[in-house]
Amino acid sequence: MPVLLPLMTIIFLLLNFRQRAWQPWIGLTGALLQLALSVILAIQVNRNGIMVLHTGGWEAPVGITLVVDGFSSIMLVLTSIIAVSISIYSIDAVDRQRQSFFYFPMVHGLLMGVNGAFITGDIFNLYVWFEVMLMSSFVLITLGSEKKQLTGAVKYVTLNLVSSMFFLAGIGLLYGKTGTLNMADLALRFSGSESNILINTSAVLFFVAFSIKAAVFPFFFWLPASYHTPPIAVTALFAGLLTKVGVYSMIRFYTLFFVQNQLFWHPLFLWIGGFTMVVGVLTAASQYDIRKILSFHIISQIGYMVMGLGIYTVAGIAGAIFYMAHNIVAKTNTFLVAGLINRVTGCYDLKSIGGLYKVRPLLAVLFIIPAFGLAGIPPLSGFFGKLILISAGFSAGEYVISFIALAVGLFTLFSMVKIWNEAFWKPVSGEGNKTDRLPASMIIPVVMLGMLTLLMGLAVKPMLEIAENAAASLLDPASYIRAVLGSTHINP
Repeated sequence: MPVLLPLMTIIFLLLNFRQRAWQPWIGLTGALLQLALSVILAIQVNRNGIMVLHTGGWEAPVGITLVVDGFSSIMLVLTSIIAVSISIYSIDAVDRQRQSFFYFPMVHGLLMGVNGAFITGDIFNLYVWFEVMLMSSFVLITLGSEKKQLTGAVKYVTLNLVSSMFFLAGIGLLYGKTGTLNMADLALRFSGSESNILINTSAVLFFVAFSIKAAVFPFFFWLPASYHTPPIAVTALFAGLLTKVGVYSMIRFYTLFFVQNQLFWHPLFLWIGGFTMVVGVLTAASQYDIRKILSFHIISQIGYMVMGLGIYTVAGIAGAIFYMAHNIVAKTNTFLVAGLINRVTGCYDLKSIGGLYKVRPLLAVLFIIPAFGLAGIPPLSGFFGKLILISAGFSAGEYVISFIALAVGLFTLFSMVKIWNEAFWKPVSGEGNKTDRLPASMIIPVVMLGMLTLLMGLAVKPMLEIAENAAASLLDPASYIRAVLGSTHINP
């Protein structure tokens, strides 16, 4: 259903395509149904354990297997929350011309790819869902055909195609060596085998592929060159979900079956995470376009998630999952608020706007919540996400990366305060601000995501318990293998 529901929504959108006024409401209905479904799945997984579907009646590892465990159920819920938010926001934020060129079908095509990537239990089908997701994103990033969009899209498309080549090469080598691409089957085969050069080669190829998709150092440069070019609703959707699919895949692969050579991989993840944090946050500090500042901070905050994988303890992985959940919500929200600022002022350049605190005090509050959440100010969710990761780092003896994470948090605060000072506090200059009203459809999702950021901080204990359960399951893959392959495949 996480795959079929977006597909059914696309079909309804296309069947009623001539009824243009219906498009936003059909899309929103599909997103709300997806939210209800994802919550039901999460409850079922929490009560009954991992859910498995062998499609077509073909048992694993031969057939295509779909799996929902604690980690994937969390990601499904977050995806559906973002889907609802973007669907509401797009009613007035995306112009009618873009809506008439299949905007809402492409949004749900992207959601179908994202959901498919989260629930697949087979590596080749993960590649297929990546391509479904990317095809939809290619259309969305060029929708409108403005020159800056096409320029950014060339970089976006090129690097993602290179990533797909590495991904496909890794699949070919792995299948040639093992004869299987079922994740549980690979985990079972590798659990008792010594590391060999061909498995390591596949692991490196997958690492490069996922690093490009997740925009980690040094493969990040395509993201800030492209994410600021499409309409802000598209940018917010990309910022919330696309890079997180790469991080999800990296965590899944390197906790489930690429668990050999930990003395090599874990320090590498820590170093890569540290460089990603530092490069992203320092580059953001030099920007004056709100979208570019926030885009570079996407890169920086991906580093925290990779840091949790490098720590490789239950606390570290739980911190990465919790921080990913926080970032999906808060990062999407900051871009949506940037859209509100543009609606009021007519631009994104901090040098050209100011004085919003006096004329739009509600907008100031709506910005502070996600921005200070990203900076890690208590009691917002970002504070606890960073606290969990840094505590896990100190507990594991990883002091360097922990101090880097602390320092990066201060620079993130600097960037958020910079936006506040320039856009809200300094006297207005130039022609002044526009007086366009803010539609309710653009304010509602911002308020909703801001409240969720507060709730995740205030209710951190149950949220953290969910993340810890998912992390414990990831680091002890026997339950995953047993659920997919059956108890007869597990040696006592």
